[in-house]
Amino acid sequence: MNAPLLAVESLAIDMARPGQTPLRIVNDLSFELERGQTLGIVGESGSGKSMLSLALIGLLPGNAITTGSVRLDGQELLGLDDRALCAVRGRRIGMIFQEPMTALNPGMRVGDQIAEGLVRTRGLSRTEARPRVLELLERVRIPDARRRIDAYPHEMSGGQRQRIGIAIALALEPSILLADEPTTALDVTVQAEILDIVAELVRESGMGLILVSHDLGVIARATERMLVLYAGTRLEDGATAELLRRPANPYTSGLLKAMPRRMAPGERLFTIPGGVPPLTDLPPGCRFAPRCEARIDACEAGEPRWRNLSERHGVRCIRAGEEVAR
Repeated sequence: MNAPLLAVESLAIDMARPGQTPLRIVNDLSFELERGQTLGIVGESGSGKSMLSLALIGLLPGNAITTGSVRLDGQELLGLDDRALCAVRGRRIGMIFQEPMTALNPGMRVGDQIAEGLVRTRGLSRTEARPRVLELLERVRIPDARRRIDAYPHEMSGGQRQRIGIAIALALEPSILLADEPTTALDVTVQAEILDIVAELVRESGMGLILVSHDLGVIARATERMLVLYAGTRLEDGATAELLRRPANPYTSGLLKAMPRRMAPGERLFTIPGGVPPLTDLPPGCRFAPRCEARIDACEAGEPRWRNLSERHGVRCIRAGEEVAR
């Protein structure tokens, strides 16, 4: 059996603090990504989604301590030095950042920013890289690409800037495209266009996609598998369609019920009470228990262990599978 493209096993991330014990911000994360597969990582703000993304591409803060394993095509990434990680970033894992206006350099023309990876890693001159840049601009559907190649970021709309970010991530033809909240700052119509572009590119190239979002609608539209995070740990993992149809964890169920939808006059949108607990003050048992409408006394006795409901569906909940969890 072929090894997965990406294998994450028991990943934990601690942040060192002067005079204090390290603070664990990501705990016991394991998942795999096959070639050509699309994986969605979902959860509220504070769930650990972005920190996980930074760990995969080796961009964690200097005081971060990682344990576990992250293997790309069998190569262990944790513990690599900066030079070795530079050979991974862009070339093997391309990243689309959340806010294109801050991710792009305002003082550089967008064409030069797309070409930068080609110039630095493949030894091309900017003139030699220009045909490839034009091809990428057309591939991400930038209209009038020959004119827009020399524009600055502030001269482009939010959707166009995000397309530039996608083009930068694709320039070196990576094996994995890692997209961290790529549609957050965009209106619904532009969101749909960006997701369609990403899906088309994944199909064409056969790359793997990891899409990080707090929006279940985005995850449902663009991914085959879904990993649900909460307060730094995983609560559920399985096929997106199955989790949307039959969630086994009350948190996943709550996220689904809270999705915006057409409502009757006077009807109120469902909300999960409370908020994600601070990592410095986690509850003694299940991390979601204080907000869970299905909690029982046993939920506070200790953190539930991870268990597999089937070969490709896992959950962290002592009540998983009960009617109340749907």
